[in-house]
Amino acid sequence: MEIAVVTGASSGMGREFVFAIDREYVLDEIWVIARREEKLAQLAASCRAEIRVLPWDLTDRSSFAEYEALLRELSPRIRLLVNAAGYGLFGSFGDLETADQLGMADLNVTALTAMCRISLPFLRSGDAIINLGSNSSWQPVPYMAVYAAGKAYVLSLSRALDRELKGTGIRVMCVCPGWVKTEFMDRAVRDDTVNYFDRWYTAAQVAEQAMKDLRKGKAVSILGAPVRNQVRLVKHLPVKTVMDVWCRQQGKK
Repeated sequence: MEIAVVTGASSGMGREFVFAIDREYVLDEIWVIARREEKLAQLAASCRAEIRVLPWDLTDRSSFAEYEALLRELSPRIRLLVNAAGYGLFGSFGDLETADQLGMADLNVTALTAMCRISLPFLRSGDAIINLGSNSSWQPVPYMAVYAAGKAYVLSLSRALDRELKGTGIRVMCVCPGWVKTEFMDRAVRDDTVNYFDRWYTAAQVAEQAMKDLRKGKAVSILGAPVRNQVRLVKHLPVKTVMDVWCRQQGKK
């Protein structure tokens, strides 16, 4: 049995990756993971592959045991794992609730790490992992502090894992998009703390670019020349300068 596994598949980036994978791969099943079972079930009508709905909350660590048990029972080959589950909250670190910030860390960092580790024995040469990072992976971001720190972890882990797997034929790529119009933003933006958004892309555009970059063997996928130019600039500027520019854009001191 050959499968793909997509977390955060009920909407946004995860949903678009399901469609992109279904177009490009011939698979027995696509395993879709998210909390909203009804949203996952709707994918079946739009996909060639059989959709296996796994309505798990990945902030609950018992879901990792369920996932591992299912893999051991069915012994599939995972052609592609996409870790798209995640959320962000924009605001002052001192104003956001502790539970909310720990939830971000649990989903964006802990769950992604667990999915990579549990899935790895079921990948072979020619298979791949795609992890969803962010443009904020490259710098500390005040008023998005926990989210950006988590995405920096995702980028670092992806690069290190890709190197460790060199010679196995298994690839790991990190996708680092700019601003994307999805439900993510509806949850993240609670007030006007973060209010400057320079350029928007769609989830479908990001997924399409990611699949192209995976075929090209890239370790990082970045959509759009403006975002790529920003990343290049950030790498050469002092961290304080980068944060100063960001804060001025948001009207902060």
